[in-house]
Amino acid sequence: MGRHFSHLNSAVKIIEKYDGSLPFNNFIKAFFSKEKRYGSKDRRQIASLCYAFFRSGHLLKKEVAEKIITSVFLSEQSYSDFLAEIRPEWNERITHLFADKLAFLQKNSQELFPFLRELSSQVDRDLFIRSLLVQPSLFLRIRPGKKQSVESKLNAAGIPFELLDEDCVSLANSTKAEDIFKINEEVVVQDLNSQKVLDFVKGKYITELPESWDCCAASGGKSILLFDRLKGKVRLTVTDIRETILSKLHTRLHNAGIGIEQSYLADLSQSGLPANNTFDIILCDVPCTGSGTWSRTPEQMFYFQKSKIHMYAELQKKIIANSIPSLKKGALFFYITCSVFSEENEQQVEFIKTNFAMKQLHLEYLKGYEIKADTMFVAVFKAV
Repeated sequence: MGRHFSHLNSAVKIIEKYDGSLPFNNFIKAFFSKEKRYGSKDRRQIASLCYAFFRSGHLLKKEVAEKIITSVFLSEQSYSDFLAEIRPEWNERITHLFADKLAFLQKNSQELFPFLRELSSQVDRDLFIRSLLVQPSLFLRIRPGKKQSVESKLNAAGIPFELLDEDCVSLANSTKAEDIFKINEEVVVQDLNSQKVLDFVKGKYITELPESWDCCAASGGKSILLFDRLKGKVRLTVTDIRETILSKLHTRLHNAGIGIEQSYLADLSQSGLPANNTFDIILCDVPCTGSGTWSRTPEQMFYFQKSKIHMYAELQKKIIANSIPSLKKGALFFYITCSVFSEENEQQVEFIKTNFAMKQLHLEYLKGYEIKADTMFVAVFKAV
């Protein structure tokens, strides 16, 4: 048996043991830590085949080996050693257009991504579906004043990189940034489009030292971003529903050199903050399907059920309704998701405009499907 057949068989066995209850990255790391017979090159190839299985969505869902082969064929654009051994006649078509490959397989995009009716009309259907077959890049946001040292460390390590904008670095996804940098102090691991969701704060609506609330703070990436975008001139309040997450957030912000004005454990699906808490900026980065990040975590797409879109949308409405009352007049409200579904995005914008005294200032899909990044949605409102 050739090594590619061996890799394929190993990938099938791993997938058959996986049930979606853990992030696949954690699952496969645990698997390889117990199975010492695999070398580093074998682990990389087997992991790549496993991810290929999830990337092709619901196509051939019950035929694991065939689904992996098909996904490799659809995603690769140049000669594949794997296909040359496993399916040489397909390898001869590897450079064909994506649409032609689907036609050759007698398949269609609906089988890859069965949620097309829920997709926003602002998202290019074909480009988005194709992007699901491609692993995104790793993006780092350079903290203020660290650009020269970050570039020097990358050059010293001999790591190829691309500098995007003034403070964003694009790297191969396999790069171990934690071995090179002090994470959160020098750089923040943050997707390219996630870095752009607060660009509007550079506008004229910001007070000199705004009281700001990151109401679904999670790991605190948006809090660090806001702090940097406002050059540290911000009073920061953070809340989250999970105590363990808040604890980790405090550690992360401390490492980033950021102080927290207030911190609360809060379930915004049930109630808001006390009435004496009012803010100049609210970041409402709500829980969502994460569909804009599925090229990064394709196992989530594979196990996703359409009914969850409405479930998340209802949760989002509750969080919106319980956070907006804490806005001062003239304050800014950022509604943010990493979703591509209109029910979580455009329909929530209409919900805000219909039910609250809010003026829409900005609405944008930050489209990552052509640049190996996540797709984000952001809408900015002003309380009137």
